[in-house]
Amino acid sequence: MGKVKTSLIKLLFLAAIAGNILFVLWVTFNGLKEHFQGTIYEKLSYIGLMGLLAVNTFLLFHFRKKRHE
Repeated sequence: MGKVKTSLIKLLFLAAIAGNILFVLWVTFNGLKEHFQGTIYEKLSYIGLMGLLAVNTFLLFHFRKKRHE
């Protein structure tokens, strides 16, 4: 049972990282396509969302690396 749990955690880890990267690329592509037009609030929310996804990805890698040391 322990090996299945470890495999599931690895799969979820990879899915979270891939999801973050895919979402950042998708939102950036849509922004480029529309020439980043929008209100100041839309632009600030975009920057905030990209920042949160970057921090999330960093923390996933950091704690995963720390766990294996």
